Amino acid sequence: MSASAPSGGTGKPVLIYDASLRDGHHAVRHQLGRDQLRAYAEAADAAGIPMVEVGHGNGLGASSLQVGQARLSDDEMLSIVRESLRDSAMAVFMLPGWGTTADLRRAIAHEADVVRIGTHCTEGDLAERHLGFLREQGVQAQAVLLMSHMTSAERLAHECARLVEFGANAVGIMDSSGHYLPADVTERIGAMRAAVEVPVMFHAHNNLGMAVANSIAAVEAGADILDACARGFGAGAGNTQLEVLVPVLERMGFSTGIDLYGLLDAADLAERTLMPAPPTIDSVSVVSGLAGVFSGFKTRVLDIARREDVDPRDVFFELGKRQAVAGQEDLIVEVALALKAARSA
Repeated sequence: MSASAPSGGTGKPVLIYDASLRDGHHAVRHQLGRDQLRAYAEAADAAGIPMVEVGHGNGLGASSLQVGQARLSDDEMLSIVRESLRDSAMAVFMLPGWGTTADLRRAIAHEADVVRIGTHCTEGDLAERHLGFLREQGVQAQAVLLMSHMTSAERLAHECARLVEFGANAVGIMDSSGHYLPADVTERIGAMRAAVEVPVMFHAHNNLGMAVANSIAAVEAGADILDACARGFGAGAGNTQLEVLVPVLERMGFSTGIDLYGLLDAADLAERTLMPAPPTIDSVSVVSGLAGVFSGFKTRVLDIARREDVDPRDVFFELGKRQAVAGQEDLIVEVALALKAARSA
C-alpha cells in the first residue's frame, strides 16, 4: 500500500469474497469475455482480495436459453481466472439442478479452491449429496441459503446446522432480493452464529440502498465472510460495493488484509471494462426489493413487460405474492400475460 494510504485495521479478521466475475454476469446477460475476466482477476489478485468467484451468474452448468447463455463455457472461464490468480483463491458457485457432480469434477480439475453450493432457504437437503462429494474430494465446501427473507431466523439456523452435518466448511445466507434492513440481518446472523461453529457468511443486494449497512450489521452479529462486488456489479440494483465496504470495515477496526489503492484500482478497472455503467437503484429495483423478488429477474421482467405492454412494477409485486424464486423465470411470462388479460377484461 502507498505510504499515503490509510493503514488497515488490526481487529477481528473479515474474509472478503469477491463475486464480481460471477454475480456481475447477471448485469451483462452473462457476456463477459476472456480479456475482461483476465484483467479483473489480475487486478483483484494484485489488491490482495482473498477469494475471487467466477462463472455464469446462476453458477456452474447454468448457461441455457432459460436463464441466459454465457459467452464462454465454464471450462474457459475457470481456466482463464485460474491462470490469472497467483495468491487469491478461486471460488465457484453451483445450484443443484443447474449444476451436477460432473460440473463439480470439472471445477476441481481446474483447481477451484472453494466450491459454494446454493439452495433455496428451506431446502438445504438438496445440497447434501454435493457437499458429501466435495468432502470426499477434500475440497473446501461452503453452503449458502438463497432468498433467505422467506423464512424465519430459527429456520435458517436449523438449516445451517444441517448443512454443517452434510459437510459444509462454512454456511451463510443471501439477501437475494435486497429486502433486508439491518435489524433483519442482525437477527438472522445472530441465530446462525449461535447454531454453528464454522464460519458464517452474508451476501447482500442493494435494492433498498442497504447493502453496506446490512453487511456491517452481519459482521457485528458474528459473520466471518462478506460477499461484495466491484462497483456493486451484480444483478438488479447490484451487490454490496466492494471498494466501499472494505475501507468502512477497516475504519471500524476490522482487518481485511486488502490493499486500499489496489482495491480502488481494481474497482476503476471494473467500471471501465466490465459494465456499461455501474448498477443504480432505479424504480424497478426498489419495487423488486420491496416485493422480495430475486434481483436477477430484473432484465427478464423488463423485457417481457415491454413486450406484453404491462407495468414491470406490477409484475414484480405479483411475483412476490407468488413467492417466485430463482429458476422460475418461466413464471414471469405467466404473470405478465395474466396482468395483460386482467387489464383487457
